[in-house]
This record gives sequence, structure tokens and C-alpha cells, in this order.
Amino acid sequence: MFEIFEGQEAEYKKRHDEIWPELVTAIKDAGFKNYSLFRRGVHVIGYFEVEPDVKTAFEKLGKSEANARWAEWFKDVIVNLTDNQGNLLEFKEVWHLD
Repeated sequence: MFEIFEGQEAEYKKRHDEIWPELVTAIKDAGFKNYSLFRRGVHVIGYFEVEPDVKTAFEKLGKSEANARWAEWFKDVIVNLTDNQGNLLEFKEVWHLD
């Protein structure tokens, strides 16, 4: 989960409505699939599945030029994606039903 700046909700949605094809390709090439973002107010939660694992997928995506440009473009919209040590903010699973 992460936050967007208050008042940027419509802009956040607009930018995703116009997501760059090269970024979509980079996301898929990194191993992401079944990827969704959900927003409630200024809070955003992402759900995705990855192959082979989260660490590998994010490392590969992190090397993408399109991802770097996208992250830079969103600095005025997203409060933060990482903690003070630079680790991606994430939820820990506490229960799962197959």
C-alpha cells in the first residue's frame, strides 16, 4: 500500500488510463501478471502475481528505462513507495485461502 497526494486522485487515474505501452511490456517482461491497482481516497493497494519471485521481478523491472521515467513522472503524485531504507512498502500475508 502507498499514498498519493491529496488532490491528485484524478491525475493518478488519468496517467494510468494512458499507461505507456513500453512500460506495460517492461512489466510483463519482468515476470508480472494479473496486476491490479485499487484506490480508496489517497490510499492505493497493488495486487500482482510474479514469476519466478517478487525480488527477481522487481530487480528486472528496476533496470527498465521506461520504469525509471514513469517513477520520475509520478514524483508529484505519489507520496512514497519505499520506507526510509529504500525498501518497497508492502503488506505481509497473514492468511490465504486456495
